[in-house]
Amino acid sequence: MCTLEKAGNIFYLTLTGNDEHRLNPTLIATLRSTLAQVKSQSVKGSVLITKADGRFFSNGFDLKYAQAGGSAKASIDRLRSMVDSLKPVVADFMSLPIPTIAAVTGHAAAAGLLLAMSHDYIMMRSDKGVLYMSELDIGMTLPDYFTAMIRSKIGSAVARRDLVLKTSKIRGEDAVRMGMVDSAHGTAEETVDAAVQLAEELGKKRWDGKAYAEIRKSLFPELCGILGLKDVEVLPSHL
Repeated sequence: MCTLEKAGNIFYLTLTGNDEHRLNPTLIATLRSTLAQVKSQSVKGSVLITKADGRFFSNGFDLKYAQAGGSAKASIDRLRSMVDSLKPVVADFMSLPIPTIAAVTGHAAAAGLLLAMSHDYIMMRSDKGVLYMSELDIGMTLPDYFTAMIRSKIGSAVARRDLVLKTSKIRGEDAVRMGMVDSAHGTAEETVDAAVQLAEELGKKRWDGKAYAEIRKSLFPELCGILGLKDVEVLPSHL
């Protein structure tokens, strides 16, 4: 499902295996517990990198799990439950007291793309993999926190339109141009290396974690309001 490793001050959260890393109740619960572990172990200078094995970063919610509900109502209930349970994971990322980087080395679709966008920075592989918001193609609306994330993190109205209303499958260089990711790299290894380089640079800042988390939240008031995250004043321990 996922593993957590630590090298120096860098945490590596890895979605493991060669499957599509679809977000089902088990993986969502594991992500929450892993992020709680990161939060409890973080110190000044810590940074989190999230990456994935195989061809996919994450291909969204586990629709096969939803379809196995046994009836149309049960399937919809399962899907709604996954939508509801992912919301606290996004809140955990938005309130994590350290910088976060997604190394997107494969396809990131729907809820999988939202997972990537929950990070402060996104590095993407340019030779393989796309960003894709598939909700319109499967005939469903976007959950409120999905929409707030897209409005908060993608500044261009044209980019938002192409992602959501055109359901474009966006590759690395185009994602950089559209302001959706920070950089694109030739291979999976180069993508992770770029994430590590950035993590090392950020780690040297040794920022106060509480201040970092609160400033991050203040940048995205609509999203954090929907997530139920409240602002907390942080003052320096000494001047």
